[in-house]
Amino acid sequence: MARPVMISGRGSSGRLSPGGQARLDVHAEIPLDAPAIAAAAAVLEAVAEGAHAHWGHASPYGYGSEVAQQFRRSPHGPERSPRGLPMLNLPEKLPTPAIPWFLGWLNYWSAATAQAIGFPDPARDTELLTQARRTASGGWIVQLTDVPLAYDNPAHLDTLRRAYERFPQIGGRAAP
Repeated sequence: MARPVMISGRGSSGRLSPGGQARLDVHAEIPLDAPAIAAAAAVLEAVAEGAHAHWGHASPYGYGSEVAQQFRRSPHGPERSPRGLPMLNLPEKLPTPAIPWFLGWLNYWSAATAQAIGFPDPARDTELLTQARRTASGGWIVQLTDVPLAYDNPAHLDTLRRAYERFPQIGGRAAP
């Protein structure tokens, strides 16, 4: 059975982008079968490095609607999302495009992004470094869980919470 891979891109003005800079959003849809899961990190790396991205992620379909519930739309809003994850600032509120808007299952962080969020810190990132690798350009591919993130899996939510605690800069929750 054919399982197509779809890649698309779209430019965005700087009006709603971090630092007011225009950006290119690249999206790839791959099937979540065993071969695609095994290749996902390599696909993310190839697309991110090829596009000279600051950051990127690979996450299962529907992940965006969950992340949308984490965006803070009012300064007086809740401190936690409905799933107990931290609230994140809207992308246009971030000071630089090097700061990731959120965390995904697989994360690509350019060298500039890794520096901005303080990764790696050998003393604090031992667990993350077991599932991370350096890219040719000096960036990083960081995998949070063995399989794609599932919000209904308590262990996955705990992993996300720990990662957000470790990187308060993500989502603009702390200064870089």
